[in-house]
Amino acid sequence: MAPNTRPKLSGTQLIHADDELHGPEVAPPVSVSTTFRSPNPLEVPKEEFDMWNPKNHLYSRYTQSVSTRVERVLSKINDGYALTFASGLAASHAALVYFKPKRVAISGGYFGCHATIDLYKRSRNADLPVISIDDDFQAGDLCWLETPLNPTGEARDIKYYADKVHAAGGWLLVDSTFAPPPIQYPFKWGADLIMHSGTKYFGGHSDLLCGVLVAPTLEKWNELAHIRTFLGNMMGSLEAWLLLRSLRTLHLRVPRQSENAYSLAQWLAQAAGGKAHDGIPAGIIDKVWHSSLQGVDARGFDPKTQLEGGWNATFAILLTSAEYATRLPHSLKYFIPATSLGGVESLIEQRVQSDRISDPRLVRISVGVEDLEDLKDDLRRAFQEIVKQPTAKL
Repeated sequence: MAPNTRPKLSGTQLIHADDELHGPEVAPPVSVSTTFRSPNPLEVPKEEFDMWNPKNHLYSRYTQSVSTRVERVLSKINDGYALTFASGLAASHAALVYFKPKRVAISGGYFGCHATIDLYKRSRNADLPVISIDDDFQAGDLCWLETPLNPTGEARDIKYYADKVHAAGGWLLVDSTFAPPPIQYPFKWGADLIMHSGTKYFGGHSDLLCGVLVAPTLEKWNELAHIRTFLGNMMGSLEAWLLLRSLRTLHLRVPRQSENAYSLAQWLAQAAGGKAHDGIPAGIIDKVWHSSLQGVDARGFDPKTQLEGGWNATFAILLTSAEYATRLPHSLKYFIPATSLGGVESLIEQRVQSDRISDPRLVRISVGVEDLEDLKDDLRRAFQEIVKQPTAKL
């Protein structure tokens, strides 16, 4: 069963959290201007510029109207102070600059974050050791916890790692891209900073790049805003407009995707171990990963407690051969063979095509808002088709 406690992500908040920044228009306009007319200092007393609540905009690298509005909505739904960036990796780089860690503890997850850490090392005079999240921590360590994990969709215990790193004098960053509100709220479990690739579920339509960092206080938000300004990785005006449009329906999209993914994962798991099930031929599926399939671990961590608003909508399956994994994405009608995740359309990929260290049998599935039975029928038909095809030289 899906988690019983399902806090509602308020559609009212998503649509009205930025009301105080409204003009007379119903739909927000897009400003293409990089610079703005300044007030006459002889007529208007000069005040310190407030990036969180600007009375007027100066230059779009600092603020502009739509990005300010979108950050207000993101802040409201994430129980913190949200700052947008040009991409998820831009946000990850800014987080490293902010923390200035002595070491980074990271295990698995999105390969792009590992690459960003490698690039960040170039800006340091000293080495930046990278350790496992299960190694012993020291003061100044940053634990980089991605949960649920890319590409498998397995959940990790935020509170356990928060307590562990805080006891040593370090910090916890949680990459919650796979579990946006209303699914997971990392501050509740001890995170010091929350990161999202807003390209994914916040954007939700595969048409924008965005990164988000959520700070617990306005003071920390202002520090991050200063870093963003001078790293120069502000979102563009059009992307901010697209993101604001998309957030208005987050409460409709994510719960539907979550329910679809839970049902698909449970259905596919019945065929794991090479079993035949409900039209899925025998000898196809080796393993299915998803947070709903984890159960309670040895420390007592139950994913459904942390994933309080539903299950993540992206997960992975391991097929019995690399050839099946190559063929499957291109044998489907409704699942689009493409990388990325979080959009309203279902996506599927042989993960090794994007991440060269992945098992070539692994297939990642991002579930959209289509009708569940249509998705099941599509997968069932594709599985039946690929087992009938002759072996190819790949």
